Amino acid sequence: MPITVSATQDSAGAATPAVACTSQKAGLAAKLVTDITAALKGRASTTAVLVNDRVTKTSCILRPDTQFDSASVVKVTVLATLLWDAQKTGRQLTATEKSRATAMITKSDNDATSALWKQLGTTKVKGFLTAVGMTKTVPGANGYWGLTQITARDQQKLLGMLTAKNNVLTDASRGYVLQLMNSVVSSQRWGTPAGAPSTAKIHVKNGWLSRATHGWRVHSIGAFTGPTHNYQITVLTHDNKTMNDGINTIQAVARAVHKDLNPTAPARLGYVPTATPEEAIPAVPGRPARDAVPANPALR
Repeated sequence: MPITVSATQDSAGAATPAVACTSQKAGLAAKLVTDITAALKGRASTTAVLVNDRVTKTSCILRPDTQFDSASVVKVTVLATLLWDAQKTGRQLTATEKSRATAMITKSDNDATSALWKQLGTTKVKGFLTAVGMTKTVPGANGYWGLTQITARDQQKLLGMLTAKNNVLTDASRGYVLQLMNSVVSSQRWGTPAGAPSTAKIHVKNGWLSRATHGWRVHSIGAFTGPTHNYQITVLTHDNKTMNDGINTIQAVARAVHKDLNPTAPARLGYVPTATPEEAIPAVPGRPARDAVPANPALR
């Protein structure tokens, strides 16, 4: 029987929702609660965490239903919607769609995303969300895809669907999304891959966005697969003073999770951005992006 453990996190003197974990592996739930709570201690951001590991039947949650502006993590949903819609008529993606999909996921290209978002329309996006059961996700209005409201629980539903057979996406469609998430440019491989074992195949998509309220939103969703790995991590944050604050928070959580799920596996070298990520701030249709924001997070 899975063992459930939770602990109340205290940050800046204020009680916050508890990290809660369950696991069929003895001692793992308690260790994850302790280590995730420690990773978040003293950090000013509001953070949502959701972890699912199919191997050890482990899950962890923190603020699973809190809504965040999506920034670019919604791009995985856009691609999945495109493939789901194409499946309905049995058609393959066009060369233009493939080019845009590749740029959207591997480089976080906003123009490509805006074109696909406009092509699909929110009605199709909502249809896909319903099919997956992403009931708390609300597409951004008037072309503002980066302001889509997302939750950690819904993002985990998406990652779970991409990494297991289901009735929404074919194996070929799932594989296509994962292939692109595995091919993200090196400057955007930060976040949930931090501390991942060298034996795991990494699939990641990040998002970052600064607005007048809640400061920086910095998010990372990742799926980790391989002969002995089958788990997904979602970390969503806002109320960060800087982009690097958000990155450091995500990576602290990720390292704790990877270490606890893979205690004997060698960790790969951490990902550090090697170039300036380019993302519109915010993602606004028909408006040039502001200057790109450099990211050079300290590894802590």
